[in-house]
Amino acid sequence: MAANDSEIHQIVEKVLDQVLSSPKQSAASAPVATSAPKTESKSGSRKTVAVGADHGGYELKEILKADLNQLGFDVSDVGTHGKESVDYPDFAHEVAKLVSSGKAWRGIVIDGAGIGSCIVANKVPGVRAGMAYDVSSAINSREHNDTNVLTLGAGLIGTNLAKQIVKTWLTTEFGGDRHARRVDKIKLIEKQYLK
Repeated sequence: MAANDSEIHQIVEKVLDQVLSSPKQSAASAPVATSAPKTESKSGSRKTVAVGADHGGYELKEILKADLNQLGFDVSDVGTHGKESVDYPDFAHEVAKLVSSGKAWRGIVIDGAGIGSCIVANKVPGVRAGMAYDVSSAINSREHNDTNVLTLGAGLIGTNLAKQIVKTWLTTEFGGDRHARRVDKIKLIEKQYLK
């Protein structure tokens, strides 16, 4: 007898709760940066994080905005501003444009699954968007890929996990070294297709 989606979701939530609340964390699974994020730019002004969501991510976006403010970031909210049905590409594109132009230090986009917004954001030159579904994927996207846009699936992760992912993503530094070489190759590929 196969489990239905609701049962699978409950099982995943239980496992995540056990893993995330476990006092025994190996060094490999521990977050890379545990200090507060550096919220000031080189000029001394507060860093701006652009946020956007479709109707499926609206409620989570509002919660995360408050957390970002508490962490010391300015927030540029491109919408949506309600639960009415809207199209995620519009909001992912707006966040990505702010990051690409330098008007925002980083960006966060939330839709139902996080996948579509990630695809859209990656169409904008200079953006390296990554979808995170746990703390490990958030760390990897920053350490290895120097992502500057994070996408989240509000229908797939809970509020507490989303908060952990965002804080981890904001505090994890790019690893450089061999990863810098690879990110440079990503940039060269992107440049080949710019007109």
